[in-house]
Amino acid sequence: MTTVGDIAGQIGTPLTGSATKVLLLGAGELGKQLVIAFQNLGLEVHAVDRYAGAPAQQLAHFSYIADIRDPQKVWELTERIKPDYVVPEVETVAVETLKRIEEFGTTVVPSARACELTQSRESVREVAESIGLPVTAYRFAETAEELQEAVGELGLPCIVKPDITTSGKGHVLLKEEEEIEETWAMVRHVSTDHKRVVVERFVDFDYEVTLLAVRSIDPATGKMATWFSEPIGHRHENGDLVESWQPMAMSEDALANARSVAARISNELGGRGVYGVELFVAGDEVYFSSVSPRPLDTAMLTGYTQRFSEFELHVRAILGFPIDVTLVSPGAAVILHADAELDDVSYSGLDAALAYEETDVRLFGKPWAYAGRRMGMVATTAEDVETARDRAALAAAKITVEPGSSSGGDQADAQPVAPAGSPVSDIEVIEVPEPVVDVDPKLTRSADD
Repeated sequence: MTTVGDIAGQIGTPLTGSATKVLLLGAGELGKQLVIAFQNLGLEVHAVDRYAGAPAQQLAHFSYIADIRDPQKVWELTERIKPDYVVPEVETVAVETLKRIEEFGTTVVPSARACELTQSRESVREVAESIGLPVTAYRFAETAEELQEAVGELGLPCIVKPDITTSGKGHVLLKEEEEIEETWAMVRHVSTDHKRVVVERFVDFDYEVTLLAVRSIDPATGKMATWFSEPIGHRHENGDLVESWQPMAMSEDALANARSVAARISNELGGRGVYGVELFVAGDEVYFSSVSPRPLDTAMLTGYTQRFSEFELHVRAILGFPIDVTLVSPGAAVILHADAELDDVSYSGLDAALAYEETDVRLFGKPWAYAGRRMGMVATTAEDVETARDRAALAAAKITVEPGSSSGGDQADAQPVAPAGSPVSDIEVIEVPEPVVDVDPKLTRSADD
């Protein structure tokens, strides 16, 4: 798949009849950064999620509450908004509707086909094997008994993952047979409604790495080309992302092999945008793990380490604009997690964290929490990765995610936001409240004109 597509030669003005519109399906912390990147280039953003107050909804021009897994709801939103681009932020979207949208001439990013093929691990594996990529042996299991059988075939240790690509969330290293029942329950918790898991033979690899493959139009040739970020290392605990760093040290041969794998899978899936390619590395050997047709949580730190973040690169690629993946500084990031269920959330220790040199804090703005939920990130740059990792860990340790305290006012009697798993019966448009300050109608200029 090598279709070049059109370059966005003209961008309209948001909130006017000329607006260039984006429908963002999913409004989490990655979507929040995509909203900023789209808005910086003048696009009008419509963000959808299954609960009110999702991170990207806090910034988008228009926000909606709807179940993006529901084909009819996604179609209704498309009919209502008439977007120029439909951009899924998560895997769990109604891919059958994405195909229908694409057939009617709207651009789906990177393409409906790519979204469909990367939604489940089975289809991802089939694509990878069809083009000859090196992969580990695997089995699928729909019950704890089938998981037991798969373990018997593949041996211990093995890795158990959800059936959807989840950027490392819900990955469990299974070491003992006594852990099978517990592992089944843990991984199934973040899996899809089919509750299926994938079991992979454990590869005694040296490290895991993320490579961003950015597909866009080369301005020098007018043809499709692929750019690669510097490799990103990352570490997971209890199936969730803990820290990431860039660049990850790799041998020349291993890096060349990694880029080859990333190029082959992204070229096969096609379209324009960022592909996050996850790889296992053992010496100079590289094994394909997974791919997502969108920015990844492991690469959020690129907002500090690269000239343009993964979010800015995604937007530039979608629009067919020039790509620059230059690394400007080594850096590292540590993810902030909630330790317990919270209906209202606050944070302490930010002042102490920000006292560390070259350190920043990014809070995702999620209105409620559960144990293990990702709530923010501490990012640090330094002269070398080791210093950055140490400093980020020290700064993150200063921050506490804790119960919020009401500040009174109109929100004092507000009820907790329903969790994302709650059923959504219809599409709800989130209204923007009227301004509380009267504006003199005779004024024709703003302060920054």
